[in-house]
Amino acid sequence: MKKLGKLCAILAAMLLGVVLFGACSKKDSVGKVYLLNFKPEIDKQWKEVFTQFTTETGIEAKVVTAAGGTYEQTLRSEITKSEPPTLFNINGPIGYLNWKTYTADLKDTSLYGWLSDKSMAISADGGVYGLPYAVETYGIIYNDAIFRAYFALPDRAVTTVSSADQINNFATLKAVVEDMTARKFDLGINGVFASTSFRAGEDWRWQTHLANLPIYYEYRDKGVGDLEKIDLTYGDQYQNIFDLYINNSVTDRKMIGSKSVDDSMSEFALGKAAMVQNGTWGWGQIAGIAGNVVQASDVKYMPIYMGVNGEEKQGLCTGTENYICINAKSSKASQEASLKLLEWLFNTPTGKKAAVEKLGFVTPFSTFGADERPDNPLEKEAFRFMSNPDRAAVSWNFTSFPSQAFKDDLGAALYEYALGNKTWNDVSEVFKNKWAEEKALLK
Repeated sequence: MKKLGKLCAILAAMLLGVVLFGACSKKDSVGKVYLLNFKPEIDKQWKEVFTQFTTETGIEAKVVTAAGGTYEQTLRSEITKSEPPTLFNINGPIGYLNWKTYTADLKDTSLYGWLSDKSMAISADGGVYGLPYAVETYGIIYNDAIFRAYFALPDRAVTTVSSADQINNFATLKAVVEDMTARKFDLGINGVFASTSFRAGEDWRWQTHLANLPIYYEYRDKGVGDLEKIDLTYGDQYQNIFDLYINNSVTDRKMIGSKSVDDSMSEFALGKAAMVQNGTWGWGQIAGIAGNVVQASDVKYMPIYMGVNGEEKQGLCTGTENYICINAKSSKASQEASLKLLEWLFNTPTGKKAAVEKLGFVTPFSTFGADERPDNPLEKEAFRFMSNPDRAAVSWNFTSFPSQAFKDDLGAALYEYALGNKTWNDVSEVFKNKWAEEKALLK
């Protein structure tokens, strides 16, 4: 009997082991989705979308958002963990060079097949490793109600134009802005421009988006799409617009180190500023501010004029740095789950609605009809400019910027210039020298 009891115990243990092994095997075969998000301003929206996806599909999905300006270092940390991101972003060809060992080939996916312009994909050696998923636009956002109030002033100094949409060059913009600053109390504003944000990680509007303008024009003149060394031909024009921002702002130039992008958008939404440089994604921030006084019909776009010959025909800055990649080193099940998430987001009624209404994406996929666009006044403005044959869009060339380290160094130099601790020549030298140094490291 004792032997029989022992035999039964052994058989039971073996059976339990089979059950446990089967359960673990089943668990391991179920893929999970983990997106490392690089835009803090849509963290909440991504989490809502992922909850919706999990509810519909049963696939576990989570979003982790890197703090502003820390995406690359966060990705380096997260990618080596036992459960790394299964979906992550790269900012273009330079980003691909840094992360190519982690990018799965997407050329045979439905997602790539839906891409309207396949030249937009990040391709190399016959494969496709990054897909754009949102086309965006940035420029100077302005509150037309405040401009109408300015142009209604009987004693205004600028009489060559009578509305904001007639401003089409830097000279006119500067004259209007400086006169508005002189009359800011009459207009009920604290400054013409919202705060020039330089809190840690919050300087990307200046060291990336604004810095794109001089690079765009230098590339255009030289007929290239990248350079190992730059001359910064349009450095003076870059200074023109940066000075206009910091000298006509809600916040004194020596206090901008405490300001964030959220602060800037709040100032605009609350009517404290007439203008703010930002992109189509900023509408969610404006509309979501408690006490927002800006009417959607008054939210307009103006190109970033800085004094370049012929800028009267300049359009908005239009492009993308939103390239999604699937982690090739994730489990096959998690890669498949991640692809399902993307297919759900960009080709199901619920997913597409979430992409448009929650995330505010204007996508480059053929699965979206003309009527499936965000109800976003800035998107409408973007389409207005893009459909104007007399306006040439400024492409996003910051995807060719050499590294995040370069951007950080440029941002630090701009901040020191604003404080009065550096000259503009110092800023120019940092721009040119750090560009060359970082490009050399890429080799």
